[in-house]
Amino acid sequence: MQRWSALSATGKDIVIAVAWFAFGSLLYLAGFHMLFVSEDGPSTPLAPRFALLAMVCAVLLVRRRAPITAMVVGLVPLSFDLMLGPTLPVWLVYTDLIYAAVVYGTRRQMEGAVVAWLALSATAAGVVLGVTENWRYMVLALIMAAAFVGTSLWWGLTVRAHMETAEAERDRRRALTRVAELDRRAAVADERKAMARDLHDVIAGHLSAIALQSEAALAGVDGTGGDPRLTGILTAIRTNSVEGLQEMRTMIGLLRRDDDRPETTAPGRLAQLPGLVTVAQQAGMRVRVRQATGDLPVPGAVDQAAYRIVQEAVTNAMKHAPGQEVEIDVHIDAGDLDLTVRNPLLTAAAHPVVADGAADGHRGVTNMRERAAALGGTFRAGPEAGTWWVRARLPLTAVAEPVGEAR
Repeated sequence: MQRWSALSATGKDIVIAVAWFAFGSLLYLAGFHMLFVSEDGPSTPLAPRFALLAMVCAVLLVRRRAPITAMVVGLVPLSFDLMLGPTLPVWLVYTDLIYAAVVYGTRRQMEGAVVAWLALSATAAGVVLGVTENWRYMVLALIMAAAFVGTSLWWGLTVRAHMETAEAERDRRRALTRVAELDRRAAVADERKAMARDLHDVIAGHLSAIALQSEAALAGVDGTGGDPRLTGILTAIRTNSVEGLQEMRTMIGLLRRDDDRPETTAPGRLAQLPGLVTVAQQAGMRVRVRQATGDLPVPGAVDQAAYRIVQEAVTNAMKHAPGQEVEIDVHIDAGDLDLTVRNPLLTAAAHPVVADGAADGHRGVTNMRERAAALGGTFRAGPEAGTWWVRARLPLTAVAEPVGEAR
């Protein structure tokens, strides 16, 4: 199995073509190849049969790269085989071409192949009935169509559905992994900004006080002609405190990273919603955004909290309602920033029922509520008429700067 997985697509097609040719040759040599046995005249020599089998097996070499072309070209040896008297090996190999057209073709090609073969099978049954005027032969034609064509179409559709489901799940996992990575980086950036704020408010404040007080003491000593040693000590204290303050400011700048370089992590802003929408769409979600904040400036703390609430709500929708539509509404109303995120509720237990102030045990919902409460806003999440709603109202006035926004 590992060796088969390691083969390239062309290598696999070569192995499949050789295996089909060997199996068909065995049927020819054993005499179990004719679909219909005619009592009139001798049977066709095996040499033309082997040639037709080799032709249809050769077409298998492009069954993945050009499935529709392979299926159409394969009709040539199939037609000659039908004229000489249909044989089981050629028809079996051709069913693999029908299967490949359904599995490896584009969606439009797949749909066209299915419709064409169903129509062709029905037409062939009608022609048989018209020529033989015997409904039993028509039933036999339908049975053959079901055995060779119907089985290939059904199996191909089943395999394609599994492949598309697996690919959609992989895309969703990749998108969730990316969102988790963005959250991790955002947490790291938030912590760095918190450290910068603490350094600015505490350590830098103490160093500034030391520098000012030592300068005042130095001026007093110089004015009275005091002990030179004391003057030297005070000078060293002032110099070291000023240098330490400068180093502290450099460290704060490194932690804050408030430059103009593009950032994909925190602090998250509502301006980054298009990136979040792209991630959700890559996971198979359908996202609609209505954002109307006008020209009124949004404080940094509100901007960050609003983005994090929307991000968490979209992440929950991706986990609990994959492939569904998510609607995001952001607007300013009466001095408040209103957020609404809603998505279909697939099952009753898809989301926890949450009311204001309830302890739900789900950290994501708790984080959203805490962000809103820290700004003096309101938050609510819960089901309504088959839809999961997340609502937050954040005041735009009297809001402290966000954690880490050191001045």
